[in-house]
Amino acid sequence: MFSRIDARTVRLVSTADHKPPVLQPLAASFGALEKLEELEAVTSGRLAVQQKGLPGMPPDMLATGYGYTFINASFSYCRPGGNRFNPGEWGAWYCAFAAETALKEVAYHLTRALENCGADYDNTTRYMELLATFGDTFHDLRTSAPPPECLDPDPARGYPAGQALAARLRADGDNGIVYPSVRHQGGTCLVAFWPRLIRDFQKGETWILTWAGDPVPAIEKAAV
Repeated sequence: MFSRIDARTVRLVSTADHKPPVLQPLAASFGALEKLEELEAVTSGRLAVQQKGLPGMPPDMLATGYGYTFINASFSYCRPGGNRFNPGEWGAWYCAFAAETALKEVAYHLTRALENCGADYDNTTRYMELLATFGDTFHDLRTSAPPPECLDPDPARGYPAGQALAARLRADGDNGIVYPSVRHQGGTCLVAFWPRLIRDFQKGETWILTWAGDPVPAIEKAAV
C-alpha cells in the first residue's frame, strides 16, 4: 500500500564525511576554484555523479541550492553491496522520524563494521543531524503482517529482498519506502529515492557515539 507522509525527519552522517573542498585553500579566484574543482572531480564520487548522473538519474535530477552537497552525497556514495533498499550502484536518502531511531540505526551499522574488520570496541565517532521535511506518497510497509522478508534483521536475507523491491519501485518512478525500524522497536524510517523530495534542509545537533570495550556505545549530545 501507499501512504501520504508529512513529516520532519532526521538523517545522521559522520562529520568526518563532510569537509570543505580539499583544494579550496589553493584557489586565488573563482575561476581558479572552478579549475581545481574539475581536478578534484577526478577522485570525488559526488562531483563525478553531479557531472554524469547515476543509473536512472541524470545530473539535472540532483539537488541544487542550500545543502546540495549533503543531499547529493547520499545518492553518490554507496556501501559495497548496498543497503537494505539500495544496491551498490546508486544510493538513497535514509532517515528516521526521530533522532533516537536514527541513533539506533547508525550505532548498529558502525558496531557491525567494527566487528567485520576485527577491530576492538574502541572508537569515537561524531554524527551530525541532517533535517528535512517530506510531503509525498511512499510505499508503506508499516502495517504488513507478517513482516516482509525485506525487513529481516539479518542483512544476508533482508537486503537482497529489499533491494529487489526498491529497484521495482524506483523503476516505476515511485518516491521511496516508509517502514518500521529494524534496529529500534517502535521507530519509523524512510528511504527516499530522489533528491527533489528533500525539502527544508537544515543541519541539526551533533551526537557523539563512543565504544569503550563494549558493543553498545555510549551516546551523548555534543556541547554547543
